[in-house]
Amino acid sequence: MGRMLIEAIGAAPDMVLAGALDMAGSPGIGSDAGAFSGQLAGVAIQSDLALGLAEADFLIDFTRPEGTLKHVAYCAEHGIKLIIGTTGFDDAGKAAIGAAAEKTAVMLSPNMSVGVNVTLKLLELAAKSLSEGYDIEIVEAHHRHKVDAPSGTALKMGEVIADALGRDLKQCAVYGREGVTGERDPSTIGFATIRGGDIVGDHTVLFAGIGERIEISHKSSSRVTYAHGALRAVRFLAAKASGLYDMQDVLALK
Repeated sequence: MGRMLIEAIGAAPDMVLAGALDMAGSPGIGSDAGAFSGQLAGVAIQSDLALGLAEADFLIDFTRPEGTLKHVAYCAEHGIKLIIGTTGFDDAGKAAIGAAAEKTAVMLSPNMSVGVNVTLKLLELAAKSLSEGYDIEIVEAHHRHKVDAPSGTALKMGEVIADALGRDLKQCAVYGREGVTGERDPSTIGFATIRGGDIVGDHTVLFAGIGERIEISHKSSSRVTYAHGALRAVRFLAAKASGLYDMQDVLALK
């Protein structure tokens, strides 16, 4: 994802790569951030936040919660705006991001894809129209290296649907079935997770009624769509001093 972002920024006429970060001990530390593509970026990869963000106005973060939260604290203190694509935050992590948004502008989204966020809007409309007589199941598939499940995108889909139905996802979500489970509770929202190979990201929401079913799907074939969405978020935050936003705000879908 970092490489996709570096390439996208290099191709954007209104942006300049100011820094690049990696974990301490990474073999890439000290090397040029664009070396992988054969086009030098003139920016060395750093593990030190102060060095990596010295010239930055924005940080685009696709890492893991523990790393992102350290970045959030630093950026809030130094007025650097944040675009966060990391998933898997617990309630405390989300609260920390919300507190940081009081000091700097933050765009937090489990999926930066424009298509996924349009899909979320479609799910909201579908859920309101199919509120009775339809069972709702969410199926997601990702590559074998993904560490959290269900995906942040699947959970966001569940939240959007639950909100549209006036439900609390924490109370109605079912994350796995095994053995004699009894009949399906019609008020629940089910999740199924697939992990394998190099699947970038597939999500399907099934509204299953009597005599018909509706499936709303989004399938990613490349991570470049996430990079392009992140750059749209950068442009959106440029005019914001503080506040917490998501891709629905960026795309004017609210």
